[in-house]
Amino acid sequence: MSATLTKGGNVSLSRQAPGLTAVTVGLGWQADTGYELDAGALLCDGSGKVLSDEHFVFYNNPSSPDGSVRHSGQGGPADGDDQRIRVDLDRLPDAVQKVVFPVSLYEAAARGHTFEQVRRARIRVLDEDGGTELARFELTGAALSDETALVLGELYRHGAEWKFRAVGQGYASGLAGIACDYGVDVLRETAPAQPAPPAAPDPARVLAS
Repeated sequence: MSATLTKGGNVSLSRQAPGLTAVTVGLGWQADTGYELDAGALLCDGSGKVLSDEHFVFYNNPSSPDGSVRHSGQGGPADGDDQRIRVDLDRLPDAVQKVVFPVSLYEAAARGHTFEQVRRARIRVLDEDGGTELARFELTGAALSDETALVLGELYRHGAEWKFRAVGQGYASGLAGIACDYGVDVLRETAPAQPAPPAAPDPARVLAS
């Protein structure tokens, strides 16, 4: 039976499905026309930081270096999921202590889009063997107005178990805010280059003039 979680709640997936080796994480939402959302996965160590930029899995980097986490890419919803990410728990490196699942709005700043126009953002975890739903979290009634990115949930190790936590944390700073929290350099906003100061006058030219 699937566990329906509220924000901050958690459940042991290993107890829900003894012998669990792999899961599919389905993410879905309802949004106004013209809104594009991208889901991803961050493979983090014990300090909560990604192992490397290559351990941020998303549409433009659809697999972690070892293939343990794979993004299914864009396409039609599967059983109501807009995007899906497969996690092979047995193949995850020992250094990975949790896998975090963010969702962001594409070109949010340029388009003036926020999560205020996104409804029923949700995440669910399914046993890869048979497709049984183990856990679900739906963000309902949340006052998301300025946020342009969102962490919906995370898989994490707890001793010998794998657990899932409903997070539901919004970021008004978008992917740059997620980068600051999880150490993804590729997501950090690059500060605009400052103009070079004017060169000092050449004394030889001044004397010659």
